[in-house]
Amino acid sequence: MYKKIFFALCMLSLVSVLSAKCVSPFYEQAYNELNNMLSGVSNLSFKEAVFIVENAYYDETVNKDEFYDILSEYATICKNVAATNLIQYELADKESVGNHAAIFRLMTDSIPLFFNDMEGFIHLPFHYNFDDYAGSKDWSNTFVTKLLTSHKGNCHSLPIFYKLIAEEMGEKAWLSLAPNHFYIKLRNKQSGWYNTELTSGNFPSDVWMKSSGYIHLDAIVNGIYMDTLSTRNSVALCLVDLAQGYQHKYPDSYEPEFVLKCCDTALEYFPNYINALLLKVETLLEVYRKSEVKSKDTFRDIENLYGYIHRLGYRKMPDKMYVEWLSSLKDARGAYQIKSQ
Repeated sequence: MYKKIFFALCMLSLVSVLSAKCVSPFYEQAYNELNNMLSGVSNLSFKEAVFIVENAYYDETVNKDEFYDILSEYATICKNVAATNLIQYELADKESVGNHAAIFRLMTDSIPLFFNDMEGFIHLPFHYNFDDYAGSKDWSNTFVTKLLTSHKGNCHSLPIFYKLIAEEMGEKAWLSLAPNHFYIKLRNKQSGWYNTELTSGNFPSDVWMKSSGYIHLDAIVNGIYMDTLSTRNSVALCLVDLAQGYQHKYPDSYEPEFVLKCCDTALEYFPNYINALLLKVETLLEVYRKSEVKSKDTFRDIENLYGYIHRLGYRKMPDKMYVEWLSSLKDARGAYQIKSQ
């Protein structure tokens, strides 16, 4: 079984070099598939949505069966790890808690895996990619497929991978947002709601997240940060990922109309999704700056949208501050960790 992971990962690592040609047909197809999910034409599937986004960036050269097989194999590994009774927990949701503990162990610790009684290997933990945490050098560094082949991820790919494995095991895991950041929210009978932070491998409390994470109270009240995302929200999120991937792949030739279409559709199903609002206003501003004839209506729309974003409670977190905040997740873990985990 574990040899299969090796072979499948090798195949994923052979994803073709990006073409310099326009890929709008791939992106239009991806948009249509995501829109069909959101509108009810096809079934909602977060796993499918993640695959669609990454496959479009790679000109539809990622093997879907292999990607799904890897997720299935990792879910099987986690079930086997959970069977070793990692934690002391005796409430009614013991199995679910054990499964989540196994996923966390897989992502943050070394695990011995055996093909048979004599042959095996050590599965190493996934690490945070501080060299390109935002995908500014290579947008694919934000992808789950890249995480699987490099064992390095960021606050985008790590929590998404966690959620994919959890759902593969039949467990619930919710994405949640903070400034420049995704993380996981979980719930059990002992602790209620709690946060799982994959960048540091720990469980920061809501109080610490609020006080340290550049989160304005209005942003919490208006639900743009620290709330749980539904499956529909998560698929809408993938539409914005699709638009950003398109921009990064073709920075000098992308069509703003496509980006705006992705943002508007995402906002239709996930109102006040802050990343969609930000990408929309930034794209409108770019269009305005490049226009020979400056439209007063466009400028007014930009002003109104910036004002709305501010009223929601969004405050831009400087990149340097974000990196320092990530470091503090490890350095100050004793001050914020939920003691019962």
